[in-house]
Amino acid sequence: MNRRNVLLGVMAGGFVVGTSGVVWLGSGSNDRALTIDASLKTLDKLMNDKIATLGEWNIYQILIHSAQSVEFSMSSFPEHKPALFKKTVGKLAFAAFSAKGKMTHDLSEAIPGAPLIKESGDISYAYQRLKESMIKFKGYHGHLAEHFAYGNMTKQQYEQAHAMHFYNHLLEIELTS
Repeated sequence: MNRRNVLLGVMAGGFVVGTSGVVWLGSGSNDRALTIDASLKTLDKLMNDKIATLGEWNIYQILIHSAQSVEFSMSSFPEHKPALFKKTVGKLAFAAFSAKGKMTHDLSEAIPGAPLIKESGDISYAYQRLKESMIKFKGYHGHLAEHFAYGNMTKQQYEQAHAMHFYNHLLEIELTS
């Protein structure tokens, strides 16, 4: 796929090249508030329900992965896409996600260079880590790290990205009653 096709796909809300291939951006929009506060409420509700995961990752892995993303935004991401990617495809992909109010990405793909997430662990710890990272981000006023794929982002853009990222992972979680 050449750059022209990627650009046209992103502009049309179609396909975009992801870290492991071509990803469909989906259609429609998200009706959830894309804020840390809304994400925290959703997280608390999630942890009070009986759930099952549908994808490759279990709830522990999903929560730790989500916490890593928030934490890296306040420190630094371990690996980055090339600068040209971030300034073109990355910016366009985030703009498309932002316009739709939802993100679509490979739900079992680790953040490049991030510490390996164990296959099992204490769910209470993972929940607390994600919750604390979101609360810390909400009150954070320091320098924000450049995103590994989207490049430089404002705090508002990062807040939206964190919410969309978390909500995207919730697609692989179902209530079991």
